[in-house]
Amino acid sequence: MAEKRDYYEVLGLNKGASEADIKKAFRQSAKKYHPDLHPGDKEAEAKFKEVNEAYEVLSDPEKKARYDQFGHAGVDPNFGAGGPGGSPFGQDIDLGDIFNSVFGGFGGFGGGRRANPNAPRRGTDVEANVVITFEEAAKGTRKSVQYKVISTCPECNGTGAEKGTTPKTCTSCGGSGRVTINQRTPFGVVQTQKACDACHGQGKIVEKPCRHCDGKGKVRKSKTVDVTIPAGIMDEQILNISGHGNSGINGGPAGDLRVYVNVRPHPVFERRGDDVWCEMPITFAQATLGDEVTVPTLDGKVKYAIHEGTQPNDIFKLKGKGIPHLNGRGRGDQYVKVTVEVPRNLNNKQKELIKQLKDITSDKHYQKRKSFMDKIKDLFKD
Repeated sequence: MAEKRDYYEVLGLNKGASEADIKKAFRQSAKKYHPDLHPGDKEAEAKFKEVNEAYEVLSDPEKKARYDQFGHAGVDPNFGAGGPGGSPFGQDIDLGDIFNSVFGGFGGFGGGRRANPNAPRRGTDVEANVVITFEEAAKGTRKSVQYKVISTCPECNGTGAEKGTTPKTCTSCGGSGRVTINQRTPFGVVQTQKACDACHGQGKIVEKPCRHCDGKGKVRKSKTVDVTIPAGIMDEQILNISGHGNSGINGGPAGDLRVYVNVRPHPVFERRGDDVWCEMPITFAQATLGDEVTVPTLDGKVKYAIHEGTQPNDIFKLKGKGIPHLNGRGRGDQYVKVTVEVPRNLNNKQKELIKQLKDITSDKHYQKRKSFMDKIKDLFKD
């Protein structure tokens, strides 16, 4: 079995990267290796899974702290000897307790009142990516998004206790999850609080843990949700799906699902705001004499009359042929930049015709050339 790569290396980060840096790196890597962009590419699929695994750990403050200290072993499901959710020291360690035991009696360094462990708390948000085409971004679409979420265990309804049993209030702390300790110091008796050793700060004791969730009250599972993507959405915009995140604690509401939308580049069109731009090559004859050309748009092909004497890099506008305004009325425009292609590989007859054209035209037919030559004359006149 291949050795796992460092999670920071997988995301191209240095250890100690901020939450914002981790999110940004994940979005970039997930977009780069997304299976929708590499159909049938097993290597890209494996890297995409590796990126998701790294982000799952580094985006969770608790898992990240264990990973930073103990490496891959720290996020192993069997890590620690203290039972479900335990630490490698045989019981849960509350770093706040260590801090408070030192500073708790000196003006309140971290010695504030701890929240009730049995109070309802909102679940955390989760993230997912979806890849759509340029046309889907312009016109809107509906996509099925798969993601992983922490849900309330269906067997114990989140109590962590075996079906038919209930957790009991901890008698050591009276259900508060905290115990008070009096410590004699050179400054007198200092009273501090720490997590209850009996219930590990939970306020309740589960005598018979649920076998389905190992007493955690939560299970991780894959979910699929249909997401409506509105017309006009831009690359890397975020859709927030309320109540589809990780389940809450003690009956609290679920978090949200944040869907990052990635738009594939288009081979012809480029988006600038709500306007669409494209380049269109035409022949020297079309530019000189004018012509009716076929122009591609998001709504299909349209006819446009190129005027006589069109110059390279001239731009014409197709009003209302751009991107719909997101959550609003109207659309942007389409701008078409003309490029004039010079013919190559001409035969002798064609070259002779070009020479004849050259002989019967003068600088007055070429306004830019005439202006340039006049400037040269002025520059070098005696």
